[in-house]
Amino acid sequence: MKRIKLFLALTAGAFLLCSCGGNTGTSLPSPIIIEEETHSNDPGMGNEEGSNKPSTPIITEPDLPPEEGMVRSKLTNEWISPELANRRPLAVMTPNQSAAIPHYNLSKASILYEANVEGNMSRMLAIYEDWDNLEKIGNVRSLRAYYAVWATEWDAILVHYGGPWMIDEVLERPNHESIDGTNTGGDAFFRSTDRSSPHNAYANGPGIKQAVIDKGMSLEDRGLTDSYHYKFTAKDKPNTLEQYETGARNATKIDMTGAYPLTRCYFEYNENDGLYYRSQHLSGASDGPHIDAVNGEQLTFSNVIVQFVHQYAIDDHGYLAIDCSDSGKDGWFFTRGKGIHINWEKGEDDFSATRYYDDQGNEIVLNTGKTMVCIVEIGDTVSFK
Repeated sequence: MKRIKLFLALTAGAFLLCSCGGNTGTSLPSPIIIEEETHSNDPGMGNEEGSNKPSTPIITEPDLPPEEGMVRSKLTNEWISPELANRRPLAVMTPNQSAAIPHYNLSKASILYEANVEGNMSRMLAIYEDWDNLEKIGNVRSLRAYYAVWATEWDAILVHYGGPWMIDEVLERPNHESIDGTNTGGDAFFRSTDRSSPHNAYANGPGIKQAVIDKGMSLEDRGLTDSYHYKFTAKDKPNTLEQYETGARNATKIDMTGAYPLTRCYFEYNENDGLYYRSQHLSGASDGPHIDAVNGEQLTFSNVIVQFVHQYAIDDHGYLAIDCSDSGKDGWFFTRGKGIHINWEKGEDDFSATRYYDDQGNEIVLNTGKTMVCIVEIGDTVSFK
């Protein structure tokens, strides 16, 4: 917390941290959560009508490793090779306005963060586990400081194309490593001819790998992060949230319009495969399902986390600061068509994981698969039904 607080203090001065209720069960001052009709955001809420028992588990076969020696992924809990498990992820800064659509290989990301930047735009940080053979990743845009903190939680190699002045402080911290397209040669980055700059820059997996080697960075896990990041359950023992009884709310559609006014993304639950399908209300041909241009697949997630944060502008241009290290702030966890209120905290070290807890203080358990983390300003609204 000290490091990020120092950054915030240097760039914008002191600011007031308001209590969001923690695990007290009292009514939270913000945000308003809408579920079919507007409700106050009470951590203990969960009524009779919104708490139907979930359907039977989708996966019933034993979740066994397909090959001998395989281990669990730290990012998704899927079975992967030990060699891949010991590799550092790649964290790629990805824009999300209309001019940046379509994205390439975004469906291959294991974790996807989305947060606001200046001008009510949002950008994404895509965390890739198996990345070095992906020939076209992105596109790639400039970094904002708070994305660097989230990348560091995974000891990820950060990939971006420059950035404003405030990124320097965080990138100069010990053990932060990045590949910047503005000063990296070779085949790490390239520009396409199908759209104009700055929306046409992409990363090349093999080229990024060579750049990492050339810069003397480690491709293997450096042992700087927590021993685990998320808690998972196996596919044959899915978390349906039924243990929360009246605390779990129906959440077959999650609408982020109140948080991301330009992207206006939303997620629709498919009970046949237990996944949330992402769409966006962007203008033009990009309106609708969020599709990966490489394989034509819509982005899907086993888990959707909404994390409410303090954010504010730090200059006349509208660049934002976000408090990444905090405790007692709230959010929501959605999986298998249900949602529960949660609280989150992150320790003082940049490499420590952000952890999410239910209202009884238990760390939440994610379902095996990909996770979407929506970073939302306290006071904004998120609707689900």
